[in-house]
Amino acid sequence: MPVQKDKGWEFTDLSRFDPEGWEPSPEGDLDAPSAREAVVPADGAGVLQVDGTAAARAGELPDGVVVSTLGEAVTDHAALVEPHLGALVSDRDKFAAQNTATWRGGLFVHVPARAVVEQPIVASVIQATTAALPWRSLIVVEPGAQVTVAEQWLSSAADLTGYFNPVSEIVVGDGASLEYLCVQDLSEQAWILGSQRAQVARDANLHWVGLGLGSGQGKLRMETDINGSGASARVTGAYAAHGRQHIDYDTTQEHAAPHTTSDLAFRGVLRDRATAVWSGMIKVDPGAQRTDAFQESRNLLLTEGAHADAIPGLEIEANDVRCTHAATVARLDEGQLFYLQSRGLNRAEAQRLLVGGFLEVIAGRLEDSPFLHDVVQAALQRELEIVLA
Repeated sequence: MPVQKDKGWEFTDLSRFDPEGWEPSPEGDLDAPSAREAVVPADGAGVLQVDGTAAARAGELPDGVVVSTLGEAVTDHAALVEPHLGALVSDRDKFAAQNTATWRGGLFVHVPARAVVEQPIVASVIQATTAALPWRSLIVVEPGAQVTVAEQWLSSAADLTGYFNPVSEIVVGDGASLEYLCVQDLSEQAWILGSQRAQVARDANLHWVGLGLGSGQGKLRMETDINGSGASARVTGAYAAHGRQHIDYDTTQEHAAPHTTSDLAFRGVLRDRATAVWSGMIKVDPGAQRTDAFQESRNLLLTEGAHADAIPGLEIEANDVRCTHAATVARLDEGQLFYLQSRGLNRAEAQRLLVGGFLEVIAGRLEDSPFLHDVVQAALQRELEIVLA
């Protein structure tokens, strides 16, 4: 088990958590409701509704596109699964190893070369029992293909205790394009400990959006390996926490090829005694010349008891690069509040305007994708009402 003296775990305390103390999740129940309305409605073509190990599909997909549970795919599409399963995330830490050993069900999406999937593929994972749910996702986009995938992790009750142990492996082939939204909206009594890793090949594009809206404690790794010349990765994240929630994101942008770009931006809003950690690393491998990488984390604290740590890092082993970072943790500006109040707004209205503008930057990064923009904007508006209640 990691302890707080271990690098990367300085701010997340696992002393009260026993990963072996949870019974495995039973078979999935597609009738289980979610405690809160899902961020992405599960309707339209190419929809996968998933809970535990069961799946039901609706709509039509282009020829050759496979959307199923990972368990089904191992049996029905072994040739598509075997080259990739476990290739990016295997046993790098205790929790990834636990997932590798015990996963059940899972999500599998495979888009063949040059296929274009117009309708977003939506997967909803609903944890419905007090148990451990080791969830595994494998998304493979072959060269020249295009697709949007949205995955949301939910609980069936607002006070459901549980252990959600996810691993996601994402492969974006040469010249392919993937928009991937991952929403963590678990019960505030749940633990989450997991790893996600994407590999972006030559001239490929990845836009990865992560929302941290739920759970009580935990940590999620988000790693992007940019392995092909001309590849581009854009990572956009937001989190909102209240009460005693603790949210921890550990991000990596690794550039392993020349002429690659990455752009990461996270924003968080915290109130009450909530805490958040963002730790980000830009790594530039030897030979990855002409890398252009940026990362930022900005946090807004609404109460005295809230706390955030933002820790950017650079590890550069090439000499012709442009790598920059920014990190801020701040309270609402009293001068701005006073200005708005002097123009006729009351204090609550002024707070709403400033916090809304702070979060709107995240939705603004998604304007080139109407689906992602509308979904994320609605989710952040909902969270704004909660943190300002």
